[in-house]
Amino acid sequence: MKKINLAIVRQKYRSDGGAERFIERALQSIEKTTNLDISIITRKWSGEKSKKIKEIICNPTYISRIGREASFSREASRLFHQFDLVQSHERIPGCHIYRAGDGVHKEWLRHKKRISSPLHKLGINLSLFHNYICNQEKKTFEDKNLKAVICNSKLIKEEILKNFNTPEEIIHVIYNSIDKKYFNPSECEKHRETTRAKLNIPKNATTFIFVGSGFERKGLSSAIATIGRTKDNHLIVVGKDKNTKKYKKQAIKNSCAERVHFIGHTSDPRPYYGASDLLLLPTIYDPFPNVILEAFASGLGVITSNTCGGKDIIEDGINGFIIDAFSIDSICNAINKIDKKTIERLKSNSVKTIEKMTPEELNNNLSNLYYSLTK
Repeated sequence: MKKINLAIVRQKYRSDGGAERFIERALQSIEKTTNLDISIITRKWSGEKSKKIKEIICNPTYISRIGREASFSREASRLFHQFDLVQSHERIPGCHIYRAGDGVHKEWLRHKKRISSPLHKLGINLSLFHNYICNQEKKTFEDKNLKAVICNSKLIKEEILKNFNTPEEIIHVIYNSIDKKYFNPSECEKHRETTRAKLNIPKNATTFIFVGSGFERKGLSSAIATIGRTKDNHLIVVGKDKNTKKYKKQAIKNSCAERVHFIGHTSDPRPYYGASDLLLLPTIYDPFPNVILEAFASGLGVITSNTCGGKDIIEDGINGFIIDAFSIDSICNAINKIDKKTIERLKSNSVKTIEKMTPEELNNNLSNLYYSLTK
């Protein structure tokens, strides 16, 4: 079998980034495939990778947000000719495979405007940066060299077909994988009592967990407002945001500050999954967050929105609930269905949900795609 020279493009590594975790898990899987030579084209990569993977630094200077994107796109694309296949996780026209892990920017802006003030909407419409990203995205999806698009949910596939002239036959839905040795009920539950005691959460209090950075997009405001409407429920917030103080003030305003626990960023969220009963993620827009897989693997039910690609694997009332992120009433209706019996039912079905989402399955799906494109 022919050896494939594969480049993976990601501008910068973020330790809490979903795309980065996908790349790390994919690399751990596909590096075992002896017929792949793998390189990473990046400004800087501090994530996990083996000695088998070559790092190519592409770090042109820039003085603005647009300059940052444009300079990396320009310089990275000049390297593409060296490889049999280029899989980009950035919007760069000319790549052979584009992984749409960030979804469709045009759709994200549409949802963002729904929660924005008139002045903020005007700013979005006039933004040179957003205009650049949308144009770059269109060029990427409609480029003649594009052989395949990898989506991590059906939601994103539908949005691509709606917004771009991209042939449906080149769009592939390949779900992320989860390490069930790391995330599993027994590993998480052993932290339950100590973590609850540390956070002053009563032993029998129904507790939700919110995981993610970028609180506005992930819907933390709605999650806090929902907790504020309950008497005894608690919310653990894992993640970081430059406006954390604003959300702490909201918790005070909603009379639930003592029941909303801000943890910040952590490299190991398992103790907090273990202390929780369900994941609450009323995200405004998310292609398919890894935290949904983490929650299911940890034995939690999931409440998320119909604007989240994670809805693909949620059966209402069986392993979670699908809500409207823009309606507090919708979220409250789901919360009101939660009792001890429901928690146990969701828990019993959670691990089954991600049974086939293994690194081996991801490896098979990616390897088969690569080989099909180089025949």
